[in-house]
Amino acid sequence: MEWLTAPFEVAFVQRALWAGILVSAICALAGTWVVLRGMAFLGDAMSHGLLPGVAVASLLGGNLLVGAVVSAAVMTAGVTALGRTPRLSQDTGIGLLFVGMLSLGVIIVSRSQSFAVDLTGFLFGDVLAVRESDLTLLGVALLLALGVSVLGHRAFLALAFDERKARTLGLRPRLAHAVLLGLLALAIVASFHIVGTLLVLGLLIAPPAAALPWARSVSGVMALAAVLGAAATFGGLLLSWHLSTAAGATVSALAVGLFFLSHLASGLRHRRRARPVGAPARAVTSARSATTPRPNET
Repeated sequence: MEWLTAPFEVAFVQRALWAGILVSAICALAGTWVVLRGMAFLGDAMSHGLLPGVAVASLLGGNLLVGAVVSAAVMTAGVTALGRTPRLSQDTGIGLLFVGMLSLGVIIVSRSQSFAVDLTGFLFGDVLAVRESDLTLLGVALLLALGVSVLGHRAFLALAFDERKARTLGLRPRLAHAVLLGLLALAIVASFHIVGTLLVLGLLIAPPAAALPWARSVSGVMALAAVLGAAATFGGLLLSWHLSTAAGATVSALAVGLFFLSHLASGLRHRRRARPVGAPARAVTSARSATTPRPNET
């Protein structure tokens, strides 16, 4: 018990745990739609697209969160605008924005004397450096993400499974897509300074993907994903404390590991269900008949 509880008696590890739990809940709300709609590449592009705003804020001595919000808004507007271009596929537009924003961010950061330190902190975050004010911001972000998820649930659901049906029902799929991008940007902005942009997809995608085979509704996937993300946070902080590894990377790696365990268990469950009930009995009967001599053989 002391091995399990000793790390969380330290104040900064406690703050890291609460921050990870809040981030897991936010990422579960946005990440479920990312998984259902196959938007993983978009999430990756948006997470790296925060770099220019964060770099400018760092050079000017401003708030990094404000810079991240500005970059997220630019990425959201750019993806929405390029998505309406008929001659350009959405993946191509996202790829162009991804490379352009990341390159611009690296150019800006390279002007700083602490280039390596700034870029490493942006990519990998520092979950153990969370402050009380960060927890307050994460709490506000969670309430905002929950409100958007509840109000837009019907439109998001129709958009995820049948965009034409959403248009028929008058749910305005373009507006729903833009709001969904905003929800994704909110999750990434709230999470990047905790686990970094390079690892944020671990909590954004892995827990919802792990929950998908076990839940029967979208809200069930979100709830289970939040629990799995919190479990990955607890286990990752515990392992990083005892093994002296990077905390954010350990949390993300454990979240991905839970995904593989979940799908392995799901595959075994489906294999057992697919096996006919009378298969073992028939196999035994066949074996016995094969070894029993026939009347003309005696």
